[in-house]
Amino acid sequence: MIEAPEGVSPEIWAALDTVLDPELDEPITGLDFVESCTVTAAPDGDIVTVGLRLPTFFCAPNFSFLMVADAYDAVSAVPGVARAEVTLVDHHASAEINGGVAAHAGFVDTFTGEATAELDELRHIFLTKASVAGQDRLARPLVDAGAGPDELARTTLGELPESDELTRLRRRREGIGLPFDDDAPLLIHADGSRLTPEQVPLHLRRARLQRVGIETNGEYCKSLLALRYAPGAATAP
Repeated sequence: MIEAPEGVSPEIWAALDTVLDPELDEPITGLDFVESCTVTAAPDGDIVTVGLRLPTFFCAPNFSFLMVADAYDAVSAVPGVARAEVTLVDHHASAEINGGVAAHAGFVDTFTGEATAELDELRHIFLTKASVAGQDRLARPLVDAGAGPDELARTTLGELPESDELTRLRRRREGIGLPFDDDAPLLIHADGSRLTPEQVPLHLRRARLQRVGIETNGEYCKSLLALRYAPGAATAP
């Protein structure tokens, strides 16, 4: 986790660090999507004001809504916070998203006549993709060390050394109801079942493609954000 900015408590920053860009599977803190975060003391508790920014003016409203709403929920849950105010800037749907989150409205009520479903399914889809990519990250060192399909099919999460990547995979699986305890297989199908050794090579190729796609998209978005908010750059659409 990136160190909290001056004046922001580690607890609040840690809460924001749990908020993911659903498509990129990275925290908004590390992506530099948090433009500002201020804490104002009040008699009944702290008022936390967070400003978020995204790589482009036209980032998808559903992804954008998820991040703003998740940031609001995460900060509001920090002990000692009386009120959270989270807003998105420089986005074509900022007014709708900010108003909907502030009113505790869902995505459908926020975009009446445009949105037809809430975002639970979207979140599930991207957590599933992230869990597939995570299998490649953890299996790749085993493959490089000479592990074959039989060994990889038998390997459980409890047999892997503790690491940030392992914790990340466990959390993604837990979020979508897939097995994540020590007895869970490292390599699994979308329904949580174990792979056979014969299925391992193709599964790992697909997992690698998934990981590369997510990471490439992440680097592209970081570059767009850096260009958009470079010193002296205009923030027009």
